[in-house]
Amino acid sequence: MKVVSILVPEMAVPAAIVDPQYMFTAINGFLQASGQPAYFKVHLVGANQEIRLSNGLLVIRPDRLLEVEEKTDLIIIPAISGDISQAIQKNSSMIDWILLQYQKGAEVASLCIGAFILAATGLLKGKTCSTHWMHAQIFRTMFPDVNLVDDRVISEQNGLYSSGGANAYWSLLLYLVEKYTSREMAVLASKYFLLDMEKNSQLPFSIFKGQKAHEDTVILAAQEYLEKHYDQKITVETLAERFGVGRRTLERRFKQSTTNTIVEYMQRVKVEAAKKQLETSRKTVSEIMYDVGYNDPKAFREVFKKYTDMSPLDYKMKFASI
Repeated sequence: MKVVSILVPEMAVPAAIVDPQYMFTAINGFLQASGQPAYFKVHLVGANQEIRLSNGLLVIRPDRLLEVEEKTDLIIIPAISGDISQAIQKNSSMIDWILLQYQKGAEVASLCIGAFILAATGLLKGKTCSTHWMHAQIFRTMFPDVNLVDDRVISEQNGLYSSGGANAYWSLLLYLVEKYTSREMAVLASKYFLLDMEKNSQLPFSIFKGQKAHEDTVILAAQEYLEKHYDQKITVETLAERFGVGRRTLERRFKQSTTNTIVEYMQRVKVEAAKKQLETSRKTVSEIMYDVGYNDPKAFREVFKKYTDMSPLDYKMKFASI
């Protein structure tokens, strides 16, 4: 029997505690219904006997305290909410406990922005990690030594698991069920919970808002110019000339400030504009392609799929509101 310790941190998202408990408990039920013994021993583990969440509206009473849960096989770190730095500080004892348990052989899985707590242990240094795409920039700022793969739904390395944004954690839970039990149990769980087992990218759901949390005023102006004139063909040379900066200097400062090259940024702005039209207008894919400054259908499809993991037509069929 595997011990699963679902943590109850301060400032946790309640659903990200209840849902894993429901999943592993349901798997035990499926196994017992087929004449097999339960496989998971599920505990809610906290630093205190009561944890108040959702501004005090919800109280969770863990059935184990950190100092009592001496040995575990799998740790689930739920998503957190509010100020991330404050959440990390409030859960410092939990962070130390996670590190100790990993050193004893436990595996650790973070759900959504629970990845910040996992990264705070130092275990992710030099390793890959997924988190909610909306928090990717602040994650990279806080943990520059972690390889954030914010396009993935699931990341795994050396017994450390992480999932992308919001409900993407269900995909990670299914993944863990299959790893610990069987494909048959994972399929049964996907049918029971109405989950898509093949979801492997959060790119279709991400929104590019530009990376502007920096203090380089020239680069900010260049970003705003590209966003305003996304329908035009702008070269790096003309952009450098417009802002009175040498090409190489502009490219270096742009990459340093935004983590994108100038060409990548232009592509992402164009794709975001195309996504909005695909969602809301009656225009054809070709018309939208021209609107955002592309003339080659093949090149447009390739760039669009690079940043959404879908073709323009598939995106329109999935997200169009009309």
